[in-house]
Amino acid sequence: MLTSGLNFLLLFTKMLFIFNFLFSPLPTPALIFILTFGAAIFLWLINRPQPVLPITDLNNQSIGIEGGARKGACQKNNDLIRYYFSDAKTVYEIFQRGFAVSDNGPCLGYRKPNQPYRWLSYKQVSDRAEYLGSCLLHKGHKPSPDQFIGIFAQNRPEWVISELACYTYSMVAVPLYDTLGPEAIIYIVNKADIATVICDTPQKASALVENVEKGLTPSLKMVILMDPFDDDLKQRGEKIGVEILSMFDAENIGKENFRKPVPPSPEDLSIICFTSGTTGDPKGAMMTHENIVSNTAAFLKCMEHAFEPTPDDVIISYLPMAHMFERIVQAVGYSCGTKIGFFQGDIRLLPDDMKTLKPTVFPTVPRLLNRVYDKVQNEAKTPLKKFFLKLAVNSKFNEVKNGIIRRNSIWDKLIFSKIQASLGGKVRFVITGAAPISADVMTFLRAAMGCPVFEAYGQTECTAGCTITLPGDWTTGHVGAPLACNHVKLEDVADMNYFSVNNEGEICIKGTNVFKGYLKDPEKTQEALDEDGWLHTGDIGRWLPNGTLKIIDRKKNIFKLAQGEYIAPEKIENIYIRSRLVSQIFVHGDSLRSFLVGVAVPDTDVLPSFAAKLGLKGSFEELCQNQIIKKAILEDLQKIGKEGGLKSFEQIKDVFIHPEPFSIENGLLTPTLKAKRGELSKYFRTQINSLYEDHQE
Repeated sequence: MLTSGLNFLLLFTKMLFIFNFLFSPLPTPALIFILTFGAAIFLWLINRPQPVLPITDLNNQSIGIEGGARKGACQKNNDLIRYYFSDAKTVYEIFQRGFAVSDNGPCLGYRKPNQPYRWLSYKQVSDRAEYLGSCLLHKGHKPSPDQFIGIFAQNRPEWVISELACYTYSMVAVPLYDTLGPEAIIYIVNKADIATVICDTPQKASALVENVEKGLTPSLKMVILMDPFDDDLKQRGEKIGVEILSMFDAENIGKENFRKPVPPSPEDLSIICFTSGTTGDPKGAMMTHENIVSNTAAFLKCMEHAFEPTPDDVIISYLPMAHMFERIVQAVGYSCGTKIGFFQGDIRLLPDDMKTLKPTVFPTVPRLLNRVYDKVQNEAKTPLKKFFLKLAVNSKFNEVKNGIIRRNSIWDKLIFSKIQASLGGKVRFVITGAAPISADVMTFLRAAMGCPVFEAYGQTECTAGCTITLPGDWTTGHVGAPLACNHVKLEDVADMNYFSVNNEGEICIKGTNVFKGYLKDPEKTQEALDEDGWLHTGDIGRWLPNGTLKIIDRKKNIFKLAQGEYIAPEKIENIYIRSRLVSQIFVHGDSLRSFLVGVAVPDTDVLPSFAAKLGLKGSFEELCQNQIIKKAILEDLQKIGKEGGLKSFEQIKDVFIHPEPFSIENGLLTPTLKAKRGELSKYFRTQINSLYEDHQE
């Protein structure tokens, strides 16, 4: 430091001497101006932000290997990564490493309304997990990966404590969550033969007890409750042989009957993640400790020198902990001793939680980012504001393209500081997944956030991610290159005209992050995993010239909404067609939107008489254009949908009424009278766009 200071002083003295020699004839005011201006330029040059350099050649981000597959260019050989830290080869060891590197620092944060965050240390979490796990063993469970423990709760510290209790004694966590629906909860408890469920609220516990009372879940013998509950619930449980226990009491029982940890091996099961499903019952993806650790390791590997988490980092937890995306984000954090702060449980209060917590890491999904984007665009109401917003985005994004990531530019101070402050003001890393994000939104965010914004692609069956955009690559329209834990190949889908020789086909994944199959479902397992161990995703991809992967289609008529929920449109249509008012229905959605819309063809025999009851007259075409008719049909469809068990996100939000039937002749039906979904989307593109415009997300 002293040497560099002396060098600077020497350089500055030389500059003054040269300056005096060249400009001594000039008047004093001119000399002062030139000297001041020169000093400003000099200070800017030595203090300007340094660009983030790419970690690999961005024109060649993946490399072809034997068998037509590709690996990430950062991968030195064909060996797939299994762990990043030699002392963290299981999820249990990942947490213990965090305990050590944080020096027993803050671990889990929570808050009540209008209060600051309170923190549990790594040791407190570890101790409570050991006590809870000891209680489970005392109550008859075995320290073995064939012991499945249900966790039915929102994000909160007790969720992590329950999960860690399982891992501490080699047991397996089985998350349950509300959006699966009551029937799916019953199915999972029976499928996994779950004897104990740890849940958060008395309402959920009551529903679990009711299932046993009705004889629907005979395996369930114990419910451990995080929140306080009445004696009535305990007495209901006693009558049917289900023990209701508070988590506080369970931990005390474990403390009094303490058992030493029985840690798992990397190949042992860690979690069974039941997918939200598309049609039929949910499938239980069996994930090993190595699956999770390798996916975590691959992320850390590709982010080397660009983002390295430390105990000073804070992650906001609000994405469902039952999903693998959130599990991997947290595992990355624990492995480096970071802090995890939970939201209050109400997504409407997330902005307040962010401002209070001030996270440095923000995992998110396109639906939330779309709201940020839409809000900013809507606030720029005048032409002048729109002009300056566009100028700010273009200016900042030009810096980003040159590798300069900062939040202290003039545009940050004038325009983007409000956005950054709404996220707490300290975010230094953003990652989005679960569904695609539009190019416009991604470009805006990379300019406005003042930190790197990455996009990942994957699914539950490959633990979470299989590709990610790389540091230094700020282009859009792709999901990056393969992670170091897997290889990716494209397989021919002849009936859809996708061929690997054209760099197109079904995306298949093979690696240390690929799951072991579906619980007690060999048929579905064989559909997903071929005999060589390749996972068939059902997504259609294309390799771009720079070696990145672009998602272009879906093999089956299944897609995700922007919030990550799977949609099976044919299932919805089969329910809606029960409405006597419609003869045909087409449900449309895509992964850049958060809701569904539809096109309905009314029944020619029913519509006229139905309209007459409403006091409406006119030709069939005129009735189809009537807004009262449209509203009545939409309400009837939503009523039928609710009766048919559709979830709120499966219901259409608006509908276009079309007077002409879909037919083979007009190219909207196949010869076997199946809907040509691609043709229908194109045919009604104008109407579909109009429906979405009328309901801004």
